[in-house]
Amino acid sequence: MGFELDEGRSTVTTKARVNSPQSDTGNLIKDSALGLVPETLPHYLDLTVAIWDAGPLSPSDIELARLRNANHVGCVMCQAVRYDIAVADGLTEDLVDQVSNQGIQAGLPERQELIVRFVDWYVLSPSAHDADLKRCLDEQFSEAEQVHLALLMAYFNGFSRCAVSLGGMPDSMPRMEISVPR
Repeated sequence: MGFELDEGRSTVTTKARVNSPQSDTGNLIKDSALGLVPETLPHYLDLTVAIWDAGPLSPSDIELARLRNANHVGCVMCQAVRYDIAVADGLTEDLVDQVSNQGIQAGLPERQELIVRFVDWYVLSPSAHDADLKRCLDEQFSEAEQVHLALLMAYFNGFSRCAVSLGGMPDSMPRMEISVPR
């Protein structure tokens, strides 16, 4: 099996189920296992650009949601990466530390706290009705922002689960800053 159970929690396997292509294009995505199905990559990359550039949420809001999701899914690579446009937009390591814990840390601005609450709800209990969360989201986010948040969560959650399910994750990785692949 690709995971081990430890008191009800799973751990990510460092044994790859799929080997990456023998390419060195310098593109993190093309050189990953996703590069084994190259006909899908242009669509993946187009969606990546649309998530980051075409929606109403700011890059730091997007990155906040992406990192909270990475923490839930246990994607070591996703946890290590910081997108340069989010850092330029004001994302700090202090904020990353606050959202990397399972609880919601005191002192987060309301909008960022709501992003964390939405991600937690999305990952842990998306079918559960949370009237308070809905009311708060409606007060702080436009309908377009809420749709963007849900779409980017589907995207990030799906691809981080894909990366984890393919195995080969190291136990840890250093923090790295990358650009949106174009």
